[in-house]
Amino acid sequence: MSTDWIAADWPAPASIVAGTTTRRAGASTGAFASMNIAAHVGDDPAHVADNRRRFITMCDLPGEPLWMNQVHGTRIIAAGELSLQHDIPEADAIVSGRCNDVCAIMTADCLPILLCATDGTEVAAVHGGWHGLAGGIIEATVAAMSIPAENLIAWFGPAISQPAFEVGSEVRDAFVGQDDAAAGYFVANKRMRWQADLYGLARQRLTTLGVTGVYGGAFCTYGDDERFFSYRRDGHCGRMASFIFRRP
Repeated sequence: MSTDWIAADWPAPASIVAGTTTRRAGASTGAFASMNIAAHVGDDPAHVADNRRRFITMCDLPGEPLWMNQVHGTRIIAAGELSLQHDIPEADAIVSGRCNDVCAIMTADCLPILLCATDGTEVAAVHGGWHGLAGGIIEATVAAMSIPAENLIAWFGPAISQPAFEVGSEVRDAFVGQDDAAAGYFVANKRMRWQADLYGLARQRLTTLGVTGVYGGAFCTYGDDERFFSYRRDGHCGRMASFIFRRP
């Protein structure tokens, strides 16, 4: 397995291919060095196009991923609808029940959540920033899938870890106001603010829905500058891609 991308470590069917790129093995330079997948962050378009071609080859994708314009919302797109669009739609999750639809999202601290049916018939990719998590992006994605929650499994790609993710009280209030148990995923710091556990908050919501097979969650984009871009750490930076698809 190449060290330039991370394969999802979960008990998905053999037909499911999923994982995330790192910042390695690309063409970009400077703040975007080197495997920046995003076209919206100010990188040289030729470098981004080269990186996307390398992504397809490196991860043996069946074709171009189905990209979205992520807006930290709760809109879900069906892959069939997305593939027919001339303009990239605004959405933060994509669902597919078809073979070779590469569902993909881009992140640089937010939480990538990949979902698949235990029988491999349906997959989804979710962009899980705190706004989206609090707004119900996980719940909306699971509801958009035809598979019961108890027959889904999830994998968390690289995101910012709790020790690095300081937030204000408004973030904590957004979660605790919906569920008192969410308070357990916030730790007060010496600056009278909070350290938020994105992984824990997402796991809690999945478990509440009935998705008990949750894997991954051992990364920190902020603390691993060799492998990952981090917006919180660097500000101006590239993005990794997390992806999932089903082979025929």
